[in-house]
Amino acid sequence: MHEFTGREQAVRLIRGGAGTAETARRLRVPVGTVSWWKHRDLAERGELPGRKRSPCAHCYGDDLNPPAYSYLLGLYLGDGHISHPKQHRTASLFIPCDDNWPGIMDAAETAMRQVFPTLTPCRVRRPGAHNIKVYSKHLTCYFPQHGPGKKHERLRGLIHSDGCRITNWATRTVGGVTKRYEYPRYFFTNTSTDIIGLFTATLDAVGVRWKASIPRPTGQVNISVARKDSVALMDAHIGPKY
Repeated sequence: MHEFTGREQAVRLIRGGAGTAETARRLRVPVGTVSWWKHRDLAERGELPGRKRSPCAHCYGDDLNPPAYSYLLGLYLGDGHISHPKQHRTASLFIPCDDNWPGIMDAAETAMRQVFPTLTPCRVRRPGAHNIKVYSKHLTCYFPQHGPGKKHERLRGLIHSDGCRITNWATRTVGGVTKRYEYPRYFFTNTSTDIIGLFTATLDAVGVRWKASIPRPTGQVNISVARKDSVALMDAHIGPKY
């Protein structure tokens, strides 16, 4: 038969409703020792009062919202960055958002709240823009170069950060008359070969046909989506940018 140690007996008594002083008297151990055992038990169960630990799907197996995470990953890969100055105990995630696109700003903050439900994002004002910001010790767990989640949500985040939907036009002479034709088109521009590869792989995964430009001297590569059926797919996955 298993014989309970002093700590195990104390934990059983405390969980059963006994107070610290009563437990110490019954087991004939110092009150400070019982308090420490109680503290360790609460810590191991994640029930300590006060500051709660940061959620992390990687370290603790916490639930992850895949659509929100994929969208936030797309924003991070486009314009976001993680900062951890030496004077700060915790790293912070920044997602810069232009004030001309308040809908994207709201979507970025909503995604942060869904990925980090116990944390509180904030908005830091900048000239003509805001940084959507959140602190967490587990940011590097969540934001390596790739991540899980629905592909169209990642695509949406990448377009919202470094892409656009424009109305292109071309002329054609028909029966001696020059006519102008307009059609929608998506562009995505980036200098990172890894991010370009992630973007085009995501396009392939959802069935969107695309073309890449010749890299510019600056290293920028433009990915174009212009075929009617592919533009319709992009519209369905991404929605309006506002």
